[in-house]
Amino acid sequence: MKRIPVAGPWITQKEIDYVTDAVTNAWYENANVYHQRFEKAFAEYLGVRFAVALPSCTSAIHLSLLALGIGPGDEVIVPEATWIATAAPISYVGATPVFADIDPLTWCLSPQAFEACISPRTKAVIPVDLYGGVPDWDALRAVAKRHHIFIIEDAAEAIGSEYKGKKAGSFGETGVFSFHGSKTLTTGEGGMLVTDREDVYQRVLQLRDHGRRPGDTLFWNYEVAHKYKMSSMQAALGLAQLERIDELLARKIEIFQWYQEELKDLEDVTLNYQLPGSKNTYWMVTIVWTPRYDLSKVQLISLLKERNIDCRPFFFPLSSLPAYENSKEALAARQRNGTSYQISERSVNLPSALNLSREDVRYVCGIVRELFASRKQ
Repeated sequence: MKRIPVAGPWITQKEIDYVTDAVTNAWYENANVYHQRFEKAFAEYLGVRFAVALPSCTSAIHLSLLALGIGPGDEVIVPEATWIATAAPISYVGATPVFADIDPLTWCLSPQAFEACISPRTKAVIPVDLYGGVPDWDALRAVAKRHHIFIIEDAAEAIGSEYKGKKAGSFGETGVFSFHGSKTLTTGEGGMLVTDREDVYQRVLQLRDHGRRPGDTLFWNYEVAHKYKMSSMQAALGLAQLERIDELLARKIEIFQWYQEELKDLEDVTLNYQLPGSKNTYWMVTIVWTPRYDLSKVQLISLLKERNIDCRPFFFPLSSLPAYENSKEALAARQRNGTSYQISERSVNLPSALNLSREDVRYVCGIVRELFASRKQ
């Protein structure tokens, strides 16, 4: 039996041709051709003014925080259930991450929990479009506006997702994306920062290039900054993938629909929720179950691995991680963020790679059914 991967890309001859051209020709006067094409096309796709290609989504969050003037003494609210990359850059700039609970349906930042965590030190919030789903943006933006809080939208997992016809990544002062090898659109490693604010855009350009101003005197640095750039080969791969984005998204949605059909009558088990008026692109198909089943996520992952099925745990609550065990904020978060802890305990990401077949999904779901039947209480 072949191994069924949890994630992975869909690469065609188009990507191979673009990358081959970049490695052959994107030097000297052509060194930035693919960067410019990729950034321009990405901004147009999202309907925003500016896009900056970067080595990771983490660097995009870091630059967003710096460009918005966030630093020591400030607090930044993040959802409890997300990858640490959402929160780590807050520490990079000397600010304090504050962990807020998630909505039980969308698994994204709860507007009520967000507002409850606001203090006089709160400067920004980083909502996450988790696994391709989006939060209640109307409610989140209303809270942020009322309290004069910057929004950095972490759309790392949600290329192509929408809320009321507006694309994920376009709801904040900045939006950030990941092009990691597991993502729907990949450059192997890589990221993008988007914004409609020209002041933020210009600041980011300087901060990502060792403090040099674009087009200024060569090797003339105005500040000690960072080296955050993407290679031409990565930009070429990203451009080719972006030109195929509709079929990549269609495949993701199709894979989710296969799971939905195969598991539709499995009691006390739910899959990713699609908020009314939104479009979920289902980067990761995620299964959540109730205590009716005597099964932890670690146990399920182990049992599926024995059957050649690779899965991932739903993100552990940030406040539960050893990285934050000595944080006073994490101690408080552990007491208040019950929804995040309950969902995380009994949920996993099922295989969601773009090369999956209907037969692969049917096999996975058959094993899931078998395991859940054996653990029913």
